[in-house]
Amino acid sequence: MKTLSLGDAGSMKRMLPLLAIVLVLLGAWAGWSAVRQWRESGQTAQLAASRDGVANAVSSALGKQLAVAQKAAQAPAVIAAAQTNDYASASQALATAWPGSEHAEVMAADLQTMMVALPASGYGRAGVAQTALANGKPAVVIARDGGQPKLLIALPVAGGAAVAVAAQPAKALTDAVAKADAGGGYLALKQADATLAQTGDKGLESEGEKSSAPIKGSDWTLFAYATQVEPGPLGFGRVMTAILALLLVGAGIALLWLRQRAAKPETAVEDEAAATAVDSDEPTVGDLTAQNQAAAAEAAATKAEAAKTDGPALPDPGIFRAYDIRGIVGKTLSIDVARQIGQSIGTLMHENGLYDIVIGRDGRLSGPDLVSGLTEGLRRAGRNVISIGLAPTPLVYFGAYHLRTGCCVAVTGSHNPPDYNGFKIVVGGETLSGATITALYTRIAEGTLYEAEQLGRVEERDISDDYVNRIASDIRLERPLDVVVDAGNGVAGELGPRVLEAIGANVFPLFCEIDGNFPNHHPDPSEPHNLEDLRHIVQTRKADLGVAFDGDGDRLGVITPEGHNIFPDRMLMLFAADVLERNPGAIIVYDVKCTGALAPYIMGRGGSPLMWKTGHSLIKSKMREEEAELAGEMSGHFFFMERWYGFDDGIYSAARLLEILARRSEDADVVFAEIPESISTPEIKVPVADPHAFVEKLVANGGFDGARVTTLDGVRADWSDGWGLVRASNTTPVLVLRFEANTQERLEEVQALFRSRLRAVDPALELTF
Repeated sequence: MKTLSLGDAGSMKRMLPLLAIVLVLLGAWAGWSAVRQWRESGQTAQLAASRDGVANAVSSALGKQLAVAQKAAQAPAVIAAAQTNDYASASQALATAWPGSEHAEVMAADLQTMMVALPASGYGRAGVAQTALANGKPAVVIARDGGQPKLLIALPVAGGAAVAVAAQPAKALTDAVAKADAGGGYLALKQADATLAQTGDKGLESEGEKSSAPIKGSDWTLFAYATQVEPGPLGFGRVMTAILALLLVGAGIALLWLRQRAAKPETAVEDEAAATAVDSDEPTVGDLTAQNQAAAAEAAATKAEAAKTDGPALPDPGIFRAYDIRGIVGKTLSIDVARQIGQSIGTLMHENGLYDIVIGRDGRLSGPDLVSGLTEGLRRAGRNVISIGLAPTPLVYFGAYHLRTGCCVAVTGSHNPPDYNGFKIVVGGETLSGATITALYTRIAEGTLYEAEQLGRVEERDISDDYVNRIASDIRLERPLDVVVDAGNGVAGELGPRVLEAIGANVFPLFCEIDGNFPNHHPDPSEPHNLEDLRHIVQTRKADLGVAFDGDGDRLGVITPEGHNIFPDRMLMLFAADVLERNPGAIIVYDVKCTGALAPYIMGRGGSPLMWKTGHSLIKSKMREEEAELAGEMSGHFFFMERWYGFDDGIYSAARLLEILARRSEDADVVFAEIPESISTPEIKVPVADPHAFVEKLVANGGFDGARVTTLDGVRADWSDGWGLVRASNTTPVLVLRFEANTQERLEEVQALFRSRLRAVDPALELTF
């Protein structure tokens, strides 16, 4: 038998304090865990009580307002006037009988007066009136009215022959939530998917324990999200965890007591402190790389070269279009033309006190020469050029924000044939269009270009990683999706797949090699035949989605697993529903070519739809004017102000679409089946020598009886069961037409009516529909 040596006994005595400390620390950890469980359980109970109290308060406040509204709508003066179709008198009587009401109005059940006055009459008011009439009972919604979020109440009047609508302040209802004590949780009052008011930790919405309480008299729900109570050590609950803590601490204290009893006087104490040598010899920063700036010498050389030549001929004024500058290389576009355009842009910047500008180009073969001329012209005006090289147009726009220049030029022919090219221009945060584009030509023609004493600088930057990281930092897919990306050999072929992979998608590239000849198909996803290759690969690979970009990456096309081409106006509905979840009452802008189902869909989710003119620069300008959160065009341009910068970006739009789809367990076909769809045509283009003059004659002739006619961009005639549009293209000499109806028979009737009106203007017009 081995006897215990004095050395062994000494080692054990030295280990007892260490073991005791470990047990006490474990006990403290278990005690903290027990306290945490007690606290979180208490917070959950407190949040539930707060939820019920707030729900009762909101229900009570809403009930009082509804009672006042019903009493007012049943006032004898209101009923009598409505029954005789005297809606002006009925509205006046309603306002008198309804204290605190704003914009009280009674109108016929067909809502024609309200619909004709849109958008001024308010999309939120139209939506709540439709709901009240459809359900035959009072309806409430919080939506934008008069520029502010308001509680809108609508009630059927005179047996449903009319409807009464008025606004009330919503603050009392939303404050009941916003000022509530969430007790460490999160409370959110929701209208459909839109959050009306909230308080507490919003991060719990995705990971907390959810409960809910309905708001009586409405379709609203008050949701409560509490911190999940995590189990203690060994999966114990709070009581067992507390007992474990006491046992561990007690055991530790007992060992220390035994060690004290057995201790003998020590003659010396070991000094185990070891001096730690700290290497303070840190590496130096190093010398900064000096930038060789020979601007003065280069300026002299450039000016001397310019002095040797006569001034170039004026550009063709026809290339200065409504949305951008665009022409044919070798005919209306050249290095000299680019140089003059660059100096004119530089002059505009000089007039506005702007100095730096970002330049990028698409993959067209003429791009490098045009960039060279453009850069020289800008530098002559003393502007500093930041060249980001080969870049999709959205990356150029991003550069203006990221590098804080507020100015940029994308040298691109967009979706046009290979021999086209052009310039999309932003100065001071404004996308140039219309008169500001024309003014560039005027400066050139009048010889009022600014010539700086010293050339501006040139700097090359690569910001593609910044763009990818910016998107990936905000968007992460909840589940991986298999995506086929068809770039049509456009400039988005490299960056588009990088972004989608960065957010968690599995990407299968198709025609992503950048080639300015576009050897496989034309890079225009708005033309269905350009998506046939993508459709085939998506179905062959059984991918979750197919996305297509145009030549410069600012437009998006989509193919579902079953091969369906999702038109952009239906995509906009999906985007709008997502945005309105977080921004109730938000304005959503769309162009005149979009589906008639779009406005009711947005209104039904508490949003404010606004129809506007076609054109990326016109849409962006309207968004800024109206402070809209989202916009879209039938051509496939999408503009996100919410979480992004408000410019059209096909790559970012694809990422947002995948984010929405990844949150759903169903495939894309099921998700899009929930979006309204009528029978519609794609864009139909009819060549005309002067499309604008043609449309002017069409407007003058009229002849769309029974329709609500909109002439803000061409002629759009809307009936209850269909609509048709004729507008003049601002980029090519064609008329653009589109039709939609509830049935095929009605679609053909609408088309026949438009054929007759078009041929009344020009009997020789060749029509293909």
